[in-house]
Amino acid sequence: MSEDVPETERAASLRFAAIDVGSNAIRLLLKRVIENGERALFKKESLVRIPLRLGEDSFRTGRISDEKRQALINTMRGFHYLMQAYEPLGIMACATSAMREAENGDEIVRDIKEQTGIELKIIDGPAEAEIICRTSSHQLMVSSGAYLFIDVGGGSTEITLLVDQQPVNAHSFDIGTVRILHDQVTEEAWKELKDWLKTVTAKYDGKLTGIGSGGNINKIFRLASIKNSKPITLKQIKQIHNEVSALSLKERISELRLRPDRADTIVPAGKIFLWVMKWAKMKQMIVPQIGLADGLIHIMYDWYRDQHQSLAQ
Repeated sequence: MSEDVPETERAASLRFAAIDVGSNAIRLLLKRVIENGERALFKKESLVRIPLRLGEDSFRTGRISDEKRQALINTMRGFHYLMQAYEPLGIMACATSAMREAENGDEIVRDIKEQTGIELKIIDGPAEAEIICRTSSHQLMVSSGAYLFIDVGGGSTEITLLVDQQPVNAHSFDIGTVRILHDQVTEEAWKELKDWLKTVTAKYDGKLTGIGSGGNINKIFRLASIKNSKPITLKQIKQIHNEVSALSLKERISELRLRPDRADTIVPAGKIFLWVMKWAKMKQMIVPQIGLADGLIHIMYDWYRDQHQSLAQ
């Protein structure tokens, strides 16, 4: 950038785009970063969400079907044109559980690159957790203490124990909302989650605070009508879970105004959060309402800032 460009115009030009190819939905997030001295304000300008539900194929057959494969390519082609209009400084695209379990995942990544120009990277569970956790911890953990970060997706649940703002233990579990809907979660997977939680959280004896991530906990949080960004309690999550579970799928859509692909996954998501909180002896959870795409935006901005500072020296 030229040095004679006004500071307001420089700030206005810090635009980034991130794509999250999840097991339930594909998301394109467009965000502007406004710098103000040492602080940076991250402002969401647009979020496009397409509910392809790739996990329906991947978790049952081990492959992404030709139909969903083409739908994904078409979606990415549309995202490509949107990003061309937005002109971001940086673009990152990552795929998670459904794509990493699909035997044709790498082929689809190549097709997307050839047909749309978008470089999609399939990441593992720990990397997924680190990206999201990095963002939420940066925003929320202003003091020392112990936190349990929980990200519930369609194909997996990523959990990270953080102490004094540093990750000390993390694990990815093959337990997700789409898997549960299609009876693809084994008893062994639940036992692994329970045993791991009891082991890593034992020394904290109920003093952990949760950080919840994912579209379903965001919706549960909003349904609880919590004010001023206060934590949601175990009791409140249980109450919302019971109320939503008592409704039919049509009632959740008509009465709660849930999207069809949210109306069915919100119940298994609530189940996962409730069990995690019970086994970890947590009484409350912070819900920053961020996800993988937000984390990718932070990574790109940090890279941009580091590069900018290096050139200035």
